[in-house]
Amino acid sequence: MAKQRSRRSLERTPEPPFACGRGQENFGAVVFFIMEIKTDVKESSLILLKQGAEARVFESNFVGRRSVIKERFSKKYRHPTLDSKITLKRLNAEARCMTKARQLGVSTPVLYSVDPVLHTLTFVHVEGLSVKDILLEFGSHGIIEERLDDIALQIGDVIGKLHDGGLIHGDLTTSNMLLKSGTNQLVLIDFGLSFTSTLPEDKAVDLYVLERALLSMHSSCGNVATESNFHSSIVIGSMNSILVQHGAYVYV
Repeated sequence: MAKQRSRRSLERTPEPPFACGRGQENFGAVVFFIMEIKTDVKESSLILLKQGAEARVFESNFVGRRSVIKERFSKKYRHPTLDSKITLKRLNAEARCMTKARQLGVSTPVLYSVDPVLHTLTFVHVEGLSVKDILLEFGSHGIIEERLDDIALQIGDVIGKLHDGGLIHGDLTTSNMLLKSGTNQLVLIDFGLSFTSTLPEDKAVDLYVLERALLSMHSSCGNVATESNFHSSIVIGSMNSILVQHGAYVYV
C-alpha cells in the first residue's frame, strides 16, 4: 500500500520551473506526468526510421494510434549516473521546448507521453513529405512556383513566431520540416537542440543553419544542378521577405 502511494505521489508531483536549453524562462503550468501506459522501445513491433548521434526514432502504436517514438540512448563513454542526468535533462528540455513552440502558434507533433525511465518521447505520427524531399523533387522535375512560395511563406511565418517568442530551434534544416498530407501545413519537428534566447546572434545562427541547408540542398539537385544557385536564391529571397515582416530576419 505504501509502495502504491509512493508511486502515485511520483506521478502527480510536478517538476519545478525549468528552462529549455540555455535560457532561464518559466513556461507556466506546463507539467508532464509519467504515463501509466508505457511503450517498450525494445518491442519487436517497432520499426526503426532513423538513428542519429543522440537518439533513435521508431514508428509504433500508442493506445491504438500510429505514433513515433524518439529514444535518447545512453553514451557508454560517460559515467552512468552523469549520463542518466544529462539524458533526462535533455529529454525534458526537448518536450518543453516543443510545448513552448505550440504555445507560440507553431505546428508541432502532438506529444503523447514522456518516459523518464526509458528516456523516450512519444508523438503522434505526422503523415507527409519533408520539405527536403519536396525541394529535391523540384530539383529533379522543375519548380512549382506556387507551391514553393507557399512553403517559403510558411517557413518564414514559423521562424518569425519562434524568434519573436524567444525560442531558438537549433537545427533548422529542411529535414526537420514536414508538410502534412491533405492540408500542406508545415509541421516543425526535432527540438533536441532548442533553447530560449532573445540574442540576435542566436537568431542569426538559427537562420544561417537554414540558409546553408537550403544551399547544400539545391547544389545536389540532380538534373538541374546548373540552376541550383538560382533556385536557392528564389527560396531564400521569398523566405527573407516574410522574415522581415515578422522582425525575425538577422543579417549574417
